[in-house]
Amino acid sequence: MAEEAKERSNFIWDFIEEDLAAGKNGGRVKTRFPPEPNGYLHIGHVKALCVDFMTAEHFGGTCNLRFDDTNPTKEDVEYVDAIMDDIHWLGFDWAELHYASEQYQQIYEYALDLIRRGMAYVDDLSQEEMRAYRGTLTEPGRNSPYRDRSVEENMDLFLRMKNGEFPEGSRVLRAKIDMTSPNINMRDPTLYRILYKKHHRTGNEWCIYPMYDFAHPIGDALEGITHSLCSLEYEIHRPLYDWVVQACGFQNPPRQIEFARLNLTDTVMSKRYLRKLVEEGYVSGWDDPRMPTLHAMRRRGYTRNAVRDFIDRVGVSKADSTVDLALLEHCVREDLGEHAPRAMAVLRPLKVVLDNWPADKVDVLSMENHPQRPEMGTHEVRFTRELYIEQEDFMENPPKKFFRLCPGGEVRLKGAYIVKCVSFEKDADGAVSCVHCTVDLDSRSGCEGANRKVKGTLHWVSAADGVPFEARLYDTLLKSDEGIGEDAEGAEEPVVDKKDFISRLNPNSLQTLRGYMEPSLQSAAVGDTFQFLRVGYFCKDPDSTDALPVFNRVVGLKDSFKIAKA
Repeated sequence: MAEEAKERSNFIWDFIEEDLAAGKNGGRVKTRFPPEPNGYLHIGHVKALCVDFMTAEHFGGTCNLRFDDTNPTKEDVEYVDAIMDDIHWLGFDWAELHYASEQYQQIYEYALDLIRRGMAYVDDLSQEEMRAYRGTLTEPGRNSPYRDRSVEENMDLFLRMKNGEFPEGSRVLRAKIDMTSPNINMRDPTLYRILYKKHHRTGNEWCIYPMYDFAHPIGDALEGITHSLCSLEYEIHRPLYDWVVQACGFQNPPRQIEFARLNLTDTVMSKRYLRKLVEEGYVSGWDDPRMPTLHAMRRRGYTRNAVRDFIDRVGVSKADSTVDLALLEHCVREDLGEHAPRAMAVLRPLKVVLDNWPADKVDVLSMENHPQRPEMGTHEVRFTRELYIEQEDFMENPPKKFFRLCPGGEVRLKGAYIVKCVSFEKDADGAVSCVHCTVDLDSRSGCEGANRKVKGTLHWVSAADGVPFEARLYDTLLKSDEGIGEDAEGAEEPVVDKKDFISRLNPNSLQTLRGYMEPSLQSAAVGDTFQFLRVGYFCKDPDSTDALPVFNRVVGLKDSFKIAKA
């Protein structure tokens, strides 16, 4: 699918083709992926990442990785390392590695130059006052009373801001553009603010930090980026982006092109709210398999090919939309169906005793590792007198068309024999605790004369050999079919109310079960993925111990996604 995507065009590539045909940038194509290191990459970021890297690859160009680390409040080297790890896991590599923080001195010099030319000023308005002066979508803003300070006074105040002489939040540096502009972003936007926070790379060297909308276009221009690809919410920021690179005197400025971001049903795509889930203990960490982060998806058992296939299928468009989570699960299921070996495990065990099978008799059966891939070989399982099946595979009073085990009913045990239920036992609470069966000894799978047909086939695990394990079954974090969208980097806090957000969390997003699995799974390494027959796809979790392996359900076997017919 990824190979096919290279041949499919999109409106971004069409724009770039136009630039190349016009002789712009000397035929170069250079993009960049510019995450803010204030959290782990989630599936929404992956779309932007793939657009950036695959566009450069398509045109024989290069793609930089730049960390836009202009806000020390939430940024950390942990996130830097995680982001680089995720990019490599997806199969990409960057041409150059940069940080906005390594460009702080240059960005500062550009700010000084704007002040000297009367294009920026230091403002003493409070945040509340600044909002009042800004105006609304229907009303123009008003000039700040500090807008006409002299160049000398602005230079003095800005240097004193840099030297730490003023309280945090007391002054900012603003661009002098147009307070009556219909685009609110152009109404004298803030370029620098005072923050007494230790930066993960520069320490306490700086106490003033550039705003994202100022540092980002400068970073693109300094690196020689030809095409600045970003999500649709930045379209309204494009005039400011262009103003910055032009005001700072850059020749051949980058061309900003916006595309629709990725939203998923039932999925939290706001990094701020993902952080709340982690910091307030609603999940176990950024790699909790219920999270939409790449680290979480990898831990759950999602594959790189499946993730990239999903991004390819979503495509690149100009209009925001919400994609059904079922499409991502379909891509995962399709990839694992082709590559994951098969095995048997019982999640909710119900004991079965084979009354006519000798207690000391063991039949060693050969099970294929993949029905369509004989090169994957086989493994052995032992068939014994006592077995486990799933509780749901037996009913005392079954409805019509129940083809599993019931009193007097017959089923085939996968790869083994046909058995018939002759009786069952109940515990003190009235629940069935044990089922007694007889074995048709002439019905061994693969043997001559064993072709008698029954309608049901059940998976099973030998009670003598079964290895106890923990199964973790995951559901979506949100209860509704509407996700919470992705934040723009450098944006203000989202408008979704925190209390309302927490109330939408799914209390049944994690179910933990204790079952039994066949012994061949003991040798599985962390990260190995299998299809547990009739149950789903499972991946061995890092929480596993020698005494208790842990397997995460990656995705179930049933596919709810419907592929549109041509």
